[in-house]
Amino acid sequence: MAYVIETMSNLLNQTAFFNLTIGNYVMIAVACFFLYLAIRKEYEPLLLLPIAFGMLLVNIYPDIMAPIGEDGHAGGLLYYFYLMDEWAILPSLIFMGVGAMTDFGPLIANPKSFLLGAAAQFGIFAAYFGALLFNETGLVDFNDKAAAAISIIGGADGPTSIFLAGKLGQTALLGPIAVAAYSYMSLVPIIQPPIMKLLTTKKERAIKMEQLRPVSKLEKILFPIVVTIVVCLLLPTTAPLIGMLMLGNLFRESGVVRQLTETASNALMYIVVILLGTSVGATTSAEAFLKLDTLCIVVLGLVAFAFGPAAGVVFGKVMCWATKGKVNPLIGSAGVSAVPMAARVSQKVGAEADPTNFLLMHAMGPNVAGVIGTAVAAGTFMAIFGVM
Repeated sequence: MAYVIETMSNLLNQTAFFNLTIGNYVMIAVACFFLYLAIRKEYEPLLLLPIAFGMLLVNIYPDIMAPIGEDGHAGGLLYYFYLMDEWAILPSLIFMGVGAMTDFGPLIANPKSFLLGAAAQFGIFAAYFGALLFNETGLVDFNDKAAAAISIIGGADGPTSIFLAGKLGQTALLGPIAVAAYSYMSLVPIIQPPIMKLLTTKKERAIKMEQLRPVSKLEKILFPIVVTIVVCLLLPTTAPLIGMLMLGNLFRESGVVRQLTETASNALMYIVVILLGTSVGATTSAEAFLKLDTLCIVVLGLVAFAFGPAAGVVFGKVMCWATKGKVNPLIGSAGVSAVPMAARVSQKVGAEADPTNFLLMHAMGPNVAGVIGTAVAAGTFMAIFGVM
């Protein structure tokens, strides 16, 4: 009888109930809420579902993210996934997939879209100076590199946020930064429309834009090659991101490697999303996430995420005035990196003002420019801090 009692006691003590803290239960509840948003509300489920499940796993079984022991003891499963984030492998592969999936034609047809993409990067600088301001209060310790890593959330670009945090040695903040970036990316359809409507009139939202000119195949082939040469010569540290983005697009536009295009944009892309999403979610253990620093990052991320599309819309209004009403300001909000989510939101809000309005292709120009712009901003920070 004693043996049975001892065995049952051992089994009971091995359950998670005796090892979890209140913080773990809070994070489990947050994970379940994110799962609800992903499954029931369909808020970018490809991103939010693996992130939420990684969050759930690490708060039930923390050892799933245990590092490799000094005695050579194997680390947890998701720790090995996380190393590929830290080494910038998965973010770079995500960029290759995005390039293979995306038509750069609208940006080539309307180069002025680069200006809207650049304007929307204002959110990055708002978050950077906001982080330094938080540091001045003495409540948190955000040095220049930490502020730079946090600021990329304003570009609505999860892979670049992970990439820069790793390169600047801010691995302690990588989890909160990545979760904030991907969470806000998932909530683009909720966050952006109120800002867009606040800054524009119904008449402006109903503006119909002229059809874009046709783009030749030669232009589409030359574009990724020229951009790679120019950007990487100016900022060599952007090569992993810009290089992979343009390589994926060259796969698509060359027309001679159909198998590589299909692999990069489908099978490989989805495998990488699974690995990256679960590992990002697994960085949100209660001990690492429920801190004042994390709360500040979440707040800064939201402010930055609001400033980016707002700046794009304001600059869109300037372009609307300069072109005598030929540019719909709504496409400026797509100048962040959330491809193609931000462009779809521009289309949706425009269609609400006039159901016959079709802005999607026009918004894709600033959207693609935003991807390039965020990578350039990350490269600029790396150059400033002398990181290679």
